[in-house]
Amino acid sequence: MQPTKVTVGGSVKIVDRSNFPATDIAAAIVTVKPGGLRELHWHPNEDEWQYFVKGQGRMTVFAAGGHARTMDFREGDVGYVERTRPHYVENLGDTDLVFLEVFPTPNYQDISLAQWLAHVPSRLVDQHIGTGETFLRNIPKMKTVVDAPGSKS
Repeated sequence: MQPTKVTVGGSVKIVDRSNFPATDIAAAIVTVKPGGLRELHWHPNEDEWQYFVKGQGRMTVFAAGGHARTMDFREGDVGYVERTRPHYVENLGDTDLVFLEVFPTPNYQDISLAQWLAHVPSRLVDQHIGTGETFLRNIPKMKTVVDAPGSKS
């Protein structure tokens, strides 16, 4: 696993047992540039605890049955996302949004919605969400992690 994932929209720096063998927890420091978005993703192995270090953000968490919860955060706030709940975080301010993600597990894992959709047969996904197979075939197969303002990924 790469310890740092950087895009135009920001970065995610990961520390877990893969790059720091002495630890029994996983953590990531996430920086989202103004107007950027931490892509829709979920963590299959553990709950996520967050501490917002700098900036202003908004997080939406999705649950079964079409339910969603949206919360605003700023410096000093804490957040929590249950394991497997899809969520994204957007920067609402004009400075970098920086937050810490902590997981009570030695290995960091996340699944990007776009990456997941790109690897499921497009015909199957189109039958369920009706976006068209051409749209689905054009989804990048690599995760974006943090989208830049106005990006189309």
